[in-house]
Amino acid sequence: MEGHKGAALEYSGDAPRVIAKARGILLEKIIEIAVKHNITVFRDADLAEVLFKIDIGIHIPPDLYRAVSEVLAFCYRVNRDFKRKIDSGNLEKHKK
Repeated sequence: MEGHKGAALEYSGDAPRVIAKARGILLEKIIEIAVKHNITVFRDADLAEVLFKIDIGIHIPPDLYRAVSEVLAFCYRVNRDFKRKIDSGNLEKHKK
């Protein structure tokens, strides 16, 4: 994963903004922490490459809104579906 890059986004009303970025071992550690805390991780090398060029704390530019909104919609859907499985007691069935 040495050449891989990643970026973490936060969305709280305005446009999403980059809150962290990393590569190599640090990226692996961030992903490990995210998984441990049930934070959805979405992998897209091309998008990560573009986001990596944005300074931390900066909102993404308008030309990335569509790509990032599709990723956020995917993450919200995954989280919603996972919550439904937990609430319905079906999580154990899906672990097998």
